[in-house]
Amino acid sequence: MNKLKDFLRITDAAKYLGVSPNTLRNWERSGKIVAHRHPVNGYRLFKQEELDVLLNLAELPSTNAEVATRKPR
Repeated sequence: MNKLKDFLRITDAAKYLGVSPNTLRNWERSGKIVAHRHPVNGYRLFKQEELDVLLNLAELPSTNAEVATRKPR
């Protein structure tokens, strides 16, 4: 496993993304996000780098929706 400082626990990851911890658990179950496990206690850990990718993907539809709803000049 990589350095533990590169990972966020579920509560911190949920705050980082602006969702609830249960949402992250659901996303993990459905395969939308990968949760790594702490080698000692088995807690879910989320790599911040992967969370950033998820945030970037979430931003794309909103920018496309803005373009689609603009009225022509």
